[in-house]
Amino acid sequence: MTQTTAGPDIAAGRLSDDAYAENFSDLHPLLDPHEALVEADRCYFCYDAPCMQACPTSIDIPQFIRQISTGNPTGSAKTIFEQNILGGMCARVCPTETLCEEVCVREVAEGKPVKIGQLQRYATDHYMTENDTTPFTRGAPTGRKVAVVGAGPAGLACAHRLAVHGHDVTLFDAREKAGGLNEFGIASYKSVHDFAAHEAEFVLSIGGIELKTGMRLGANLDLAKLRAGFDAVFLGIGLGSVNALGIEGEDKSGSLDAVDYIADLRQADNLSTLPVGRRIVVIGGGMTAVDIAVQTKLLGAEDVTIAYRRGQDRMNASDYEQHLAQTSGVRIMTWMQPKALVAQNDTVTAIELERTREHNGSLTGTGEIITLPADMVFKAVGQTLVQTDLGGALSLEKGRIVVDVARKTSLSDVWAGGDCVFGGEDLTVAAVEDGKIAAESINAALSA
Repeated sequence: MTQTTAGPDIAAGRLSDDAYAENFSDLHPLLDPHEALVEADRCYFCYDAPCMQACPTSIDIPQFIRQISTGNPTGSAKTIFEQNILGGMCARVCPTETLCEEVCVREVAEGKPVKIGQLQRYATDHYMTENDTTPFTRGAPTGRKVAVVGAGPAGLACAHRLAVHGHDVTLFDAREKAGGLNEFGIASYKSVHDFAAHEAEFVLSIGGIELKTGMRLGANLDLAKLRAGFDAVFLGIGLGSVNALGIEGEDKSGSLDAVDYIADLRQADNLSTLPVGRRIVVIGGGMTAVDIAVQTKLLGAEDVTIAYRRGQDRMNASDYEQHLAQTSGVRIMTWMQPKALVAQNDTVTAIELERTREHNGSLTGTGEIITLPADMVFKAVGQTLVQTDLGGALSLEKGRIVVDVARKTSLSDVWAGGDCVFGGEDLTVAAVEDGKIAAESINAALSA
């Protein structure tokens, strides 16, 4: 099956200003006080609550919901921040449908869980609107210095908890501002009004944390020198390299990394200036694939397709995210793998996809080729750790840093967390927990 191709159609300003504003408005608007009270009253406040057990940061969910129901959103937020200082962003981006809300007693009994994520956002937004600083104070200075590399969720959580314990923290990040994937990597409609930057400022408000941007491990930062200059080092460096498709034509114009485009979109002051193709094909099956597909559709692309090599039930994107894509007009094609990019004048005009099948657990191509016209092809097939940044100093497994339960690496004075560690989950909330656990372990080591 072959569809005819034409030259690329990539343009900015496909929509009116009103359409951009509507398309990129808040995906889940904030509950008003009455709505929050009504929703909080649905909670059974379970003893040994399954929702709390499902939360990677172990937030006392029944407690914070009870505080909302009694008219105490400030106390509710403090309960949340005790376990997750980035509770505001996690309320926006956590896949609650596969975590706390999936095991909610009301979900099991009625198929309609308490809206835990939206209640968490109600409380944290209330607190952050009323207060410029976190509800914690910096501990008495210990005289110990810790380097935290990476100002994403893991690094911010680690730095904040270390400051609570009184340690001096220098927080390094390769980009020009803090936030990591919260700032540069998530869909714009999940975090509006520059919330990621506001939350980073909120975390840093505790004091005792010096932020240094434009500092990249492997470039102008060296792990050995950090170890020599600090009492401990935490690495929350994420995954700095995008996996390649490994197909013909991948180097042509119009073949793009999804994470880079999302970063440009997130930092754009005016969405009408961002060029987007009329026909888009996304390769991948995870959250990034859904994020780039939905956002290009919202930017004015007419035909957006996600191509995934296995069945839809094997996609890493949650059922909710898949539904969001499809209700946004994105087509999901399964059992398709990229074969080659077709180009004219060094510019992508189409992609050849090969139908696949699974045999005895192995994926194979059937030889049947489908050609889809495409102005832009986005790669969203995962990222990898840039191992050379580590100078060969750490134990790795499957290209990621090996850590123990305390998030300590093979070096006695280096800890790590977030996407860069082996066995970690690709979730903001999991990265926050890694940073928190590592900070407690670092504090114990420095206090011994």
